[in-house]
Amino acid sequence: MRKPPHELMLFAAGFGSRMQPLTADLPKPLISVAGRSLLDRTLKLAWVGGISKIVVNTHYLGHKIQDHLKNQPVTVVHETKILNTGGGLKNARSHFEGPAVFTSNGDAIWSGPNPFKVLTQHWRDGCEALLLCAPVSQVEGRAEPGDFSVTEDGTVTRGGDWVYLGVQIIQLGAVESIADEAYSLNLVWDQLIARGTLRTATYTGKWCDIGRPENIALAAKILDSPHV
Repeated sequence: MRKPPHELMLFAAGFGSRMQPLTADLPKPLISVAGRSLLDRTLKLAWVGGISKIVVNTHYLGHKIQDHLKNQPVTVVHETKILNTGGGLKNARSHFEGPAVFTSNGDAIWSGPNPFKVLTQHWRDGCEALLLCAPVSQVEGRAEPGDFSVTEDGTVTRGGDWVYLGVQIIQLGAVESIADEAYSLNLVWDQLIARGTLRTATYTGKWCDIGRPENIALAAKILDSPHV
């Protein structure tokens, strides 16, 4: 088994447009669910999951995230313009030591296995990116369709019933192959699908996307209910 990374890129630069009016004067990562911010919940999962270095990017209301993290052992990279996920990761490349890193969207609630530990257990040779996924029928706050299809031999294609849960391991070399300054990691994944080096790991716990204000109540119920 390939040695897993110990570094994380945590995406926190977005405008959180779908979370209006909550994000009118508060960046989405600082929205609270059951008394704790999404950002703090993700950070705790990462530390417990074995991450030793975390880089957080900011843009919209970035000063509030910077202030929130002032006593945390993390590196904050402020973007003067939105670079999207791929561009944001490439922009922060100099802060990482290893050839691969974890990335996390930081806008979901988890109940069950630690997502970073699940990816660590499934990181294998010959894989350029490993996405944590679950069937759309088993997640909350996310409507059909899903993002991907996965065959029995592990081949990943676009479209299907599997939802990307916002956490992955990715080789940094794959990100740097795109020359654009601002771009989505979806472009990278399409290249990896074509090469047959995109893989998925299945999450067996409960997950809720905090994509709209009404999903906060759904997430609170997940946290209150026992994981089976």
